[in-house]
Amino acid sequence: MPRYIAGRIAQAVVVLWAAFTLTFVILYLLPSDAVGIQLGAAGLDPDSMSPAELIAVKSKYGLDKSMLDQYFTLLGGAVHGDFGLSISKQAPVSDLIADRIGGTLILSVLAGLLAIIAGTTLAYLAAFVQNKPVRMFLDRLPAFGVAVPSFLIALILIQVFAFNLGWLPSMGTGGPKYLVLPVITMAIPTTAALAQVLTRSFNETLSEQYIVTARAKGLSRSAVQLKHAFRNAALPALTILGLLVGVTVTSAIVTETVYNRNGIGKLAQEAVLAQDIPVVLAIVVLAAAAFVLVNLIVDLLYPLLDPRIAHTTKTKVS
Repeated sequence: MPRYIAGRIAQAVVVLWAAFTLTFVILYLLPSDAVGIQLGAAGLDPDSMSPAELIAVKSKYGLDKSMLDQYFTLLGGAVHGDFGLSISKQAPVSDLIADRIGGTLILSVLAGLLAIIAGTTLAYLAAFVQNKPVRMFLDRLPAFGVAVPSFLIALILIQVFAFNLGWLPSMGTGGPKYLVLPVITMAIPTTAALAQVLTRSFNETLSEQYIVTARAKGLSRSAVQLKHAFRNAALPALTILGLLVGVTVTSAIVTETVYNRNGIGKLAQEAVLAQDIPVVLAIVVLAAAAFVLVNLIVDLLYPLLDPRIAHTTKTKVS
């Protein structure tokens, strides 16, 4: 098991490095004047500056170095947790993230919990409800949630609950009321994806021989569903949790932009528009770290939920 964990950690390090490198290359090679955009975002006009002033400003932000030198400078700082200075915000990147990560974390956790509860409930009803028309409706509902873009969900919720009914604020960062619509917006795509996987897994599990045997032994319907079907059906859903973290990050950018919330998502959107490479790199690494951490936790939980995997793991290690 220690060798297995060490291998997974090594893979996580490679993923983080690859995410950092790919993001840097894409931002650096964008077909635009990266230096002009970044200095403009910082409130500086390169055209009105003398050659000496332009050289001094470029030197301050490290923009006078070659692409390779900038890459290794940023990578060396990232290894030590220092992503440098934001060009557009004129502040340390770590401070910008620290100021905004709290709101995004609360939003993501609440949306994740809501998605798990709603997705599991929807899948359970779609698999076990007796009424056929209702079951067919519940079975097809997740496809609609996956297909509709997050920004459109947000606009519909704002129109209905903020403008028409006046129950909730349309945008801004504030108390619990300001969280309701963004949380629902972020939860819907994750709920739909989770419900799709769980419903399919429920249906496949219910056709297994051990379920038929359990019913033949006289176990109650609820006992068969909860004790035997649910545990085994949940394994495929556990696998996609890492992917859902990526969906949550993408959804946070859209959601915080639409609702004008001061979080990591809105910071990412502002940094991309300004081609603020240090900020974008820090956010990408943060998102990738969350992705690999969730996947590592899932890998460690799998043997606990499925004894067959635990036995296979022990056999490989030995």
